[in-house]
Amino acid sequence: MTRPATLAEIAQEAGVSAPTVSKVLNGRADVAPATRERVEELLHRHGYQRRRGTAQASPLLELVFHELESAWAMEVIRGVENVVREEGLSIVLSESSGRLSPGQSWVDGVLARRPTGVLLVLSGLDPSQQRQLTARDIPFVVMDPAGDPGQEVPAVGTTNWDGGLAATRHLLDLGHRRIGLISGPGRMMCSRARAGGYRAALDMAGVAHDPELVRAGDFHHEAGRRAGLELLSLPDRPTAVFAGNDLQALGLYEAARELGLRIPEDLSVVGFDDLPLARWVGPPLTTVRQPLTAMAEVAARMVIDLARGARPATLRVDLATSLVVRSSTAPPRTPDRAPAAPTDA
Repeated sequence: MTRPATLAEIAQEAGVSAPTVSKVLNGRADVAPATRERVEELLHRHGYQRRRGTAQASPLLELVFHELESAWAMEVIRGVENVVREEGLSIVLSESSGRLSPGQSWVDGVLARRPTGVLLVLSGLDPSQQRQLTARDIPFVVMDPAGDPGQEVPAVGTTNWDGGLAATRHLLDLGHRRIGLISGPGRMMCSRARAGGYRAALDMAGVAHDPELVRAGDFHHEAGRRAGLELLSLPDRPTAVFAGNDLQALGLYEAARELGLRIPEDLSVVGFDDLPLARWVGPPLTTVRQPLTAMAEVAARMVIDLARGARPATLRVDLATSLVVRSSTAPPRTPDRAPAAPTDA
């Protein structure tokens, strides 16, 4: 079996000093980019991984969000806090500003902080970043991955396809046939899965999929309002809409009010997430419950277990969704369609 290269041997091959290699390993900023790249490539080529216990990890859990601006994120933070509090750890909070993976400056900061582990939410690491954390023995887990994290990356998600199926089937069971969809970003695996469940429910019910009733959103309130105005202004508008998530459902509520439509008398609405605000709006929102707090707890526990040297029984965990029926859904006024949206004429 080939003996792993030492830092001194990597330094010699890179043509730099051993302290320079140590600086790269520890995320120090005072290394030229070209030198850093050459050392990182050699660390990866030689399969270097710092031996567990050779450097003391900080009592921190690094929590990275794709975007940090909604009640959705607060539910995740609550779940992580439930776990780290018991473990005597603190949370370091970061945002990747809408990017699917954080930048190199974030990686450098993580290497310098040496947290117990990293939890990425609706985000991920590119292969180079994965190699850098692995070489420093910093474990990472992805929660609700935006794309395919790879078979070797621990990940915690939810049954998004089943949730989209349940939401649409509920509307079909009420008698709706003109059912719209406001999806999430196409680059996100969760939004594609929810849309897949929507289409499968229509197919199983023998209802033709009408592309005119589908709009792309971005999981924000304004996208729901904008797409809602488009859908509800169609000559043959939908009698029900699966809004993709709760924030878009609230935007759809606003669009319906602007057009003088009542929920659920004129329009049935289903969301996804079951954020606390879903119970408070008028009427209370029928939605698919995504167990965000439980997902965050499972992901945080997985990171900590990995940091202790334990390998989880499975690297992929999907928690179940469930439909929560409230007052925003009802049978359509007629079996097939409701009246057209009112006009100013």
